[in-house]
Amino acid sequence: MGRYTIEEFIRQTAQDESARDYFQLENDRMLEVNLDSMVWMKAGAMVAYVGQIKFTREGLLEQGIGSLLKRSVTGEGAKLTKAEGRGRLYLADSGKTIKILRLEEESIFVNGSDLLALEPTVKWEIKMMRKLAAVVSGGFFNVKLSGTGLVAITTHFEPITLLVKPGAPVRTDPNATIAWSGNLTPAFKTDVSLKSFFGRGSGESIQMEFDGDGFVVVQPYEEVSLQHAVGG
Repeated sequence: MGRYTIEEFIRQTAQDESARDYFQLENDRMLEVNLDSMVWMKAGAMVAYVGQIKFTREGLLEQGIGSLLKRSVTGEGAKLTKAEGRGRLYLADSGKTIKILRLEEESIFVNGSDLLALEPTVKWEIKMMRKLAAVVSGGFFNVKLSGTGLVAITTHFEPITLLVKPGAPVRTDPNATIAWSGNLTPAFKTDVSLKSFFGRGSGESIQMEFDGDGFVVVQPYEEVSLQHAVGG
């Protein structure tokens, strides 16, 4: 339809006051955090809040000098903000689809640009992809999440999860790869020589290869085309 009176529009789009889960989807592109202490969120993801909430960018003492150096090398990094206080916090990221995962003494790697929020009980660490020298924004590094708690990730459109089995590797485009199980370490494969790769915009020329026992999550969208590759 698309046509509403003001009263109808408010009724149709009003936040859900009934549920009070810590992480709650208002819709598939808007996350509500019912905050009573602290949450880590992607920098710039706040769209609205109700209550008394203080926002602090991640500092030197939170993850140490090593993580800060990794971010300076990549030029990006998992730029996280700490939200503290009590209230309702609404998060979104460029209209991307949001998925909520519950870790139960498990670990998962998430592409740095696709991490939206995580509970403070979840440990996080920035990991470099040393084999890949120039990738998408956020694709040069990833974040290892481990422990127990809720994590919110984002994808362009609906993702699919591919099961990885020993001896049957799964290869993916780095630009479309969202997350993978914490026990897997991707290798990087190229279909063309380094010389012929320069100037090409196709992400299919370099793939991530996953082998072992686990899973990998991909989206039907390439974040940014690869610009160039350098051996590492």
